[in-house]
Parts: sequence; structure tokens; C-alpha cells
Amino acid sequence: MHNKIELNVNLNGKSSRVVITLKRAEKAVKIVEMLEEFYPETPVPLDHENTFQLLVAVLMSAQTTDVKVNQVTPALFKKAPDAKSMVKLPVDTILEDIRQVGLAPTKAKNIHRLSQMLVKQHNGEVPKGFEPLEELPGVGHKTAGVVMAQAFGVPAFPIDTHIHRLAARWGLSNGKNVEKTEKDLKAIFPKHLWNKLHLQIIFFGREYCPARNHDLTKCPICSWTATKKRILEESKR
Repeated sequence: MHNKIELNVNLNGKSSRVVITLKRAEKAVKIVEMLEEFYPETPVPLDHENTFQLLVAVLMSAQTTDVKVNQVTPALFKKAPDAKSMVKLPVDTILEDIRQVGLAPTKAKNIHRLSQMLVKQHNGEVPKGFEPLEELPGVGHKTAGVVMAQAFGVPAFPIDTHIHRLAARWGLSNGKNVEKTEKDLKAIFPKHLWNKLHLQIIFFGREYCPARNHDLTKCPICSWTATKKRILEESKR
């Protein structure tokens, strides 16, 4: 997939319009440079004190903002900071603490069930591996990827709604599904950058590139990466 950008260039004292075609790899290099300028530091947005708490917080963040998750987890983690103590809490107690998050009843049951599995199968510890993580109740590939990246430092590229949307806008993936987006981004960006880029793109999406009422022509990155067709399509929404 290629993009064309138009530049005014001074040639022999005359201003000329020059069209430059950008390949995906060239766009990726510039995007990395810009995101590094915007977000040189990438603190984990979900508050936690151990890997178990991160796992629970990420599970709760589905269809809920990180801000809301950070508001409800302190009370829950004070009662149960680890899997062995979480197992001892009734599901109703967990639900009471997390009631403000989306899908709270289902999440409360999953938190209790995954805690049981961690205690029985992993001595209360969070396993380091995609397969055992994805066997836990309520833990899908994205949640497992976040834990692998942020808790264990294993290169992963978890795709959330922000990353999926921006990858399509920037012409780095066709936006068909999150699996395709993950595959495309992993092929474009160097592996050692995946974990930081995951957070940088999320931060950029939240601050500069919202899902609705977004003028791509004024976006720091969409303005030069998005195709004219994409810009026109989004302007009609």
C-alpha cells in the first residue's frame, strides 16, 4: 500500500509542486519518529502492584476506560492483592467493588474463576505464556498480549480499538480485522519496538485521533498518511 504526499519545493528560485510516493516501511519510520517525540515515556496506564493485579485490571478494561478501572481497583486489591486472597472473596463482593465497570457481573465471575485456576494450576502465580494465559476465563489474545508485554517484557503487539483504527487510517493495514492488523503491524515495525509502540499509538489515538468527528487533514499523522479516499470517507461520517 502506497501513499502520496504533495510538497512545495523551491527549485532554481521557483516554487514547484512535487508528489512523493511513500511505501509502508517509509511511513513506519516516520511514524516511529513522531510518536517518540510525542511520547518518549510510556507509563503503563493501569495501576497495579503485581502481575496478578495487572491481569485483573486489563480484563476489566474491556469496554471500560482505564480511568474508570483505576477508580475501582484500589478497593478490590486492598481486599485481595493476589490470586490466593481473591479466591476467598465471594463473587458478590468482587461485583460490589467493580460494579461501575462495563459487563461487571461477567467480569466478577471471571476474576473469581481465573483466580481459582491460578491457585490450582499455577500456585497462585500468573503464567508466562500466551497459551496458559488464554486458557484463563475472560482472558483473550489481547489481554494476554498486554500482560506478556507489560509484565514480562515479551515482545507483543496487542491490538485494541485505538490501534486497529489508526493502523487503518494510516494505511498500515486494511482494517479487515484485529488479527490482520496485528500481523501487518508486526511485519512493518521492528520487534524490539512493539511493546512501546503499542502504548504510544494508544496514547496518540486518545489525544489526537478520536474515532468520531475527526478531521484527518488536521491530524499530525493522518494528514500525511491517510489516502484521499479515506479522508473523504471519514469526512462524510
